[in-house]
Amino acid sequence: MTETDSTASEVRLDIADGVAVMTLDAPDRYNALTVSMAREMHRCFEQVDADPSIGALVVTGAGRAFCAGAHLAALSEAGQEPLSDESLADLDAIYGSFTRLGSVGVPTIAAVNGAAVGAGVNLMFATDLRLVAPKARIIGGFLKRSLHPGGGHFLLLGRSAGRDAAAAVGLFGQEVLGADAVSKGIAWEAIEPEHLIERAIELATPIAADPKLARAMVASFRTETEATQMTWPAAVQFERTPQLWSMHRLSH
Repeated sequence: MTETDSTASEVRLDIADGVAVMTLDAPDRYNALTVSMAREMHRCFEQVDADPSIGALVVTGAGRAFCAGAHLAALSEAGQEPLSDESLADLDAIYGSFTRLGSVGVPTIAAVNGAAVGAGVNLMFATDLRLVAPKARIIGGFLKRSLHPGGGHFLLLGRSAGRDAAAAVGLFGQEVLGADAVSKGIAWEAIEPEHLIERAIELATPIAADPKLARAMVASFRTETEATQMTWPAAVQFERTPQLWSMHRLSH
């Protein structure tokens, strides 16, 4: 894999054969998100969107953790009274990294190599698909710290893993091991950590080979799966234009 950008020492973006891999690289603090790190992530997402040769994005963590949540100092500062515009902007930067990942214009995969806690759970569920290491720990973490979940935690869990998983992890503070994540609807596959990135890239490569199609398909996928009121006939109509576009390409 060829490294093409290294805008910050704590976030790496590597691109090869149409697949971008973004690695959170702060292993000493288990990749806990700081404000500056979140802003660097945002810039990586902007780069992915601006590069028409990229057709998929994999997100992972360096070291033993995927992401241990938002750095406690950032949360503590944001919670100080009276609330300042600066502290709210800092918190929004961290939460904005999840929503920005969810709007990246290519299909996304989380390769959850280790613990995902709090905001780290948000980050993994902001992607379109999740692979997990069998010993990865998925922990809401908010209840233990007497914190109300933030960043759309319940919505992100519920729309992908279902109401029971959202309640168990987010509301009741239950921990899920990667080995159990597939049966609970939290992940697609459990893969040994030494093969995790390889498998993520393997999944991403076919769709990344056709970036225009990848971007059209993921836009339809997200709209249809996230629109709670969309009926099947409406989905058929919604898909028709990009489907005809893809068929037209085959005939030329």
